[in-house]
Amino acid sequence: MSGTFRPHGVWTALVTPFSTDRQVDYDGLRRLIEFQLDEGVDGVVPCGTTGESPTLSWQEHDAVIDATVRAVEGRAGVLAGTGSNNTKEAIRGTAQAKEAGATATLLVDCYYNGPSSLELRTEYYERILDEVADIPLVPYIIPGRSGCALSAADLAVLHLNHPRRVPTVKEATGDLDRMRLDRKLAGSALSILSGDDDMTLAMMRDPEIRACGAISVMSNLVPGALSSMVRAQDADDLEETDRIAEALSPILALVTCRVASVRTLPNGQTVEVTDKFRNPVPLKTMMAGLGMITQAKRAPLGRMSAPAVAHCRDSLRKVHTTDPGILGPIEQAFDVRIDQRLGDDTLWSALAR
Repeated sequence: MSGTFRPHGVWTALVTPFSTDRQVDYDGLRRLIEFQLDEGVDGVVPCGTTGESPTLSWQEHDAVIDATVRAVEGRAGVLAGTGSNNTKEAIRGTAQAKEAGATATLLVDCYYNGPSSLELRTEYYERILDEVADIPLVPYIIPGRSGCALSAADLAVLHLNHPRRVPTVKEATGDLDRMRLDRKLAGSALSILSGDDDMTLAMMRDPEIRACGAISVMSNLVPGALSSMVRAQDADDLEETDRIAEALSPILALVTCRVASVRTLPNGQTVEVTDKFRNPVPLKTMMAGLGMITQAKRAPLGRMSAPAVAHCRDSLRKVHTTDPGILGPIEQAFDVRIDQRLGDDTLWSALAR
């Protein structure tokens, strides 16, 4: 393992940069990781959902984790995404991540095939614990995407039976009462990391949850600001915490981007619909607009609608107007000018479908 796993602070759920022909851009990945480390994140998470892991082959999956470990060089933690809806695949991926030197592995609840919580615990998490020794595993509970959920009771069984192997949980249920139950059943030693950027402070401030940080999407864009916010909250500097949170609020709400749109049917009839662009589509659009990566994503993910791109651009403008220092570090790291890119209509139009 590449160091002791310390589940606190900000861990960036890395996007996977792609070249224009949608191959993994390893130079772009290393540049993004260096930016994260320079800005003070506590760890990085390759091959999570934000990294478009469902569209990576297992060969690419292993290569991205290996490249991340080598780029980090022990300067921060590496929490490698190795989850699957196939326990055999998750065991193989977890063993490979351990061999590569990952600090710990992130295991999402099994999507689509929808096992019960009992099955998740006994036929997934416990089997991986038995088959791959000496590396911590982090359950990732996100029923909105997986369609199932490890219960608070089964999480407590895992943690209390294996406190060093299952020291933390990534909580993305969006349910504060559920998180309070996590804490009540598992006890004070369980570390709870937020899986939703816009809920991190609520989770840290709730005395019955006591989250200790976040596995963050938007820290791809603003690692320094989010790290400062979490550290300020940890230090009970509520004034500074609230100042940063208010400045970041326009983009923290954009992990999912909902915009109204109109479809014209073949018979000429028009219908208004709400397009829901989910992570990492808004994030990658904003990163491309600011010159950090290409906008390339792998199908079925694609370009956003023009109104959605405009919403992302406007949100970045609000952040930059409120506090230019938040996006400022991107300029040196990626050799761009924020004002120039935010003001370029042609650039943003090209990002839309």
